[in-house]
Amino acid sequence: MTRLLALFATLCLLAACTNPNDLDQAPVDLGDFRLGHNVAVAPNITKGPASREASAEEWIAAMQAAIDERFGRYEGDKLYHFGISIEGYVLAVPGVPVVASPKSALIIRVTLWDDAAQAKLNEEPEQVTIIESFSADTWIGSGLTQSKEKQMENLTRNAAKLIENWMVRQRAKQGWFGPEPMASPDPQTDSEAPVDPEATGTETGPTDETEDS
Repeated sequence: MTRLLALFATLCLLAACTNPNDLDQAPVDLGDFRLGHNVAVAPNITKGPASREASAEEWIAAMQAAIDERFGRYEGDKLYHFGISIEGYVLAVPGVPVVASPKSALIIRVTLWDDAAQAKLNEEPEQVTIIESFSADTWIGSGLTQSKEKQMENLTRNAAKLIENWMVRQRAKQGWFGPEPMASPDPQTDSEAPVDPEATGTETGPTDETEDS
C-alpha cells in the first residue's frame, strides 16, 4: 500500500506521452492475433491520494470497452484471451491550476492466454503504469476540465495502447502471434535480378570473329 501511494505521488508530477488516437489507422502487425475473452477484474483496487471515487464495476466496464475498441479490429486465425487486474488509480480532483492539480493515473497487470495451447504467453503478469495524455484539456489538470467518466476513458484507452505496444515488443523478441513476415527483397540488390550485359561488358551472343571462323 505504501509503495503504491509513493508511486502515485511520483506519477502526479509527470505528463504522459502516450497517444491512443490512432484507431482510424490500420492496426499494427500482430500476426495471427484475434481477440477472444476480454476479462477484467478489480478484487483489491486501491484509490490513490487526492482522487475522485470510482467503483470496481466502473473500472471493469471502462477497461473492457477500451480493449474491445483496440483489439476487436484484429482478424487473425488464432484466439488469444486477456486477463487484466486493475490494481490502483488516481482520478484527479480540481486544484490550483498547473501547480497543484494532480494527474490521473492507473496501474494494471496483464496476462495473455493462447487459446489453442491452453497456456499463458507470459508466466508473470505484465505491470503497466498509465498516466493521462497531455492535451489542451489536461495541462492544467483534468480534474478541472473533465468528468470522472472522461478521465477513466482517457486512462483505459491509453492502457490499451500501451498493452498493444508491449505485445508488439514481445512479438519481435519472442515470436508471439506467429513469425514476423519476411521483408520483400530489394529489386536493386536482388542477386537473381537480370544482368545488363552492356553494364558489365559481358557479351552474350556470338561475336563477329566467331561467325567468320
